[in-house]
Amino acid sequence: MSHETVTVKRRERDLRLDFFRGLAMIVILFAHITDNPWTLWLPGRFGFSDSTEIFVFCSGMASALAYGVIFHRAGWLTGTGRILYRIWQVYWVHLGIFFVALLSMLALNMTGAFPRDEVGALNLYPFLRNTGSNFFGLMTLTYVPNYFDILPMYIVLLALVPCMIALARIDTRLPLLASLMLWLLGTSGSLWIPAEWWFVNGSTRPWFFNPFAWQLVFFTGFALMSGWLPAPPLRRDLVWLAVGILIATVPFAWYVTIGRSEFLQTWRREWLPLYDKTGFGLLRYVHFLALAYLAWTLAGPAGARLKQFAAHWPRAAGMVIDIGKQSLAVFAVSMVLARVLGAVLKLLGPGWIVTPAINLTGLFLIWATARLVGWVKGQSWKKHLDTPRAPAELPAAGVVIGETGPLAPVQGVKP
Repeated sequence: MSHETVTVKRRERDLRLDFFRGLAMIVILFAHITDNPWTLWLPGRFGFSDSTEIFVFCSGMASALAYGVIFHRAGWLTGTGRILYRIWQVYWVHLGIFFVALLSMLALNMTGAFPRDEVGALNLYPFLRNTGSNFFGLMTLTYVPNYFDILPMYIVLLALVPCMIALARIDTRLPLLASLMLWLLGTSGSLWIPAEWWFVNGSTRPWFFNPFAWQLVFFTGFALMSGWLPAPPLRRDLVWLAVGILIATVPFAWYVTIGRSEFLQTWRREWLPLYDKTGFGLLRYVHFLALAYLAWTLAGPAGARLKQFAAHWPRAAGMVIDIGKQSLAVFAVSMVLARVLGAVLKLLGPGWIVTPAINLTGLFLIWATARLVGWVKGQSWKKHLDTPRAPAELPAAGVVIGETGPLAPVQGVKP
């Protein structure tokens, strides 16, 4: 299969992609609210994989849909340019999240009303105490605090896309092989990026999400959408296998069973590399594939059952889909919002009223963010610029609207 060209056709938005990415965004918000009792019941508590895998996998699928056609129709250089533009956008969103979060945590501390040191909770004092070198590290992504590590990982994943596309033009098996090799280097710790390179104590801590390991799940989604991998067959034995994997995983991941079993505690210590989050351990990948297969099966052919669900529950499904469509903007807002809501939850204390109120407020705000961003992107406001104004709405005589300036009087024109 030499010199094979991959044909990528433009597709309409996939309801399944937006829906499951929206679910991931909601779970990420709840998970980031500190001391949130709801986190005890999130799916990640019962298995090795969690919402991070969903986000990265769906991002790979979305990238194939968004950029694959550009690479195919406009050429590799144009496609690479479009990827670099997206990286530029994500880079500045990452910096914006950091500085807005830092400002917000400083403001919370300055009020003196909140019992927890919010700046210290995010380990931001090294930046404040040694700003010069760590500011340079921040701008070069060599200073990445744990809470701010998802978008830097996403930047590296995007940067790998042109390389994988180039390999696929030779043979579609090559990017799959390259992805596997990178994962082996990443999960073994042989290839990593420093997260605290400029610390005065000589820290060797890597990025919490090793992008060279996590690219495996990203390019799994990318490959499925690009046709490098065939869609899995719908078979009853595979469904039961996936269910079996998820059930068998629960005792090894649920904190309740782990706390009551010395055997499970020992197993987790000895086999940490298999489910390690930084290195994207093998069991995380297997668990996620089982979960993804069941979700794909339940959604039905071309998402038929999911469409039926959306038709019967339009408001609930619509909210999730709206959030999934604007995942970058929603993620940026949720990162700051979750910390503020966590501070309020700590101040008021969890309870039957406070906890749901905090979580549902966060859910409403990220949905409102998605709606606002969708409205702006849709540019529906532009129709008002193109609609002729009624005579009564025209400017008064003797006045002209400048192209770049304010209203200016016209000399020599009588009213």
